[in-house]
Amino acid sequence: MSLSSSLLENAVDQLATLPGIGRRTAMRLALELLRREVHEVVRFAEAIRALRENVRYCERCCNISDKPVCEICSNPARDSGLICVVEDIRDVIAIENTRQFKGLYHVLGGVISPMDGIGPDDLHTHELMERIAQGGVREVVLALGGTLEGDTTGFYLNRKLNEQAVLVTTIARGISVGAELDQADEITLGRSIADRKPFEHSIKR
Repeated sequence: MSLSSSLLENAVDQLATLPGIGRRTAMRLALELLRREVHEVVRFAEAIRALRENVRYCERCCNISDKPVCEICSNPARDSGLICVVEDIRDVIAIENTRQFKGLYHVLGGVISPMDGIGPDDLHTHELMERIAQGGVREVVLALGGTLEGDTTGFYLNRKLNEQAVLVTTIARGISVGAELDQADEITLGRSIADRKPFEHSIKR
């Protein structure tokens, strides 16, 4: 795509690097930004810059946060004896939207995937085991997607957590096998959280 403005072309090139954004969509976005007032575009750019520079990971649950400890972990009304293990931040948002879970979270940052070279040590599994070892946790809910990688991760964590003598449950399979957690509707996901069961029951065929 050859444009009359190198500045516009550069903006389109950068927008097109975002996932799901093709060249045509990038062009529409760039032209929309040109139509807006300068102060609006500056505010937009500042929000992106602040996001990249200032957002950090919670030192307890590995969720994204503006502070060393996220708002969920620092909320005294949450049940600290109940930890829900999820793949990433999108799953935290999905579960929170159901308003069915009152405990804390632990974000793994991915799932075990030997084909992609991702093992347990590449995830926040060590941090999870440290939290359990500190005591006070009575139940860990494995809220992982119904994919092969999600199941593999669940098997691994269940084995490790059983060594800690903590109850391990998993969300009910109202979530379709092969589905990603953040794609589920809120009612189905909420029921899955409410109807969780011991992990061992989920692996009996």
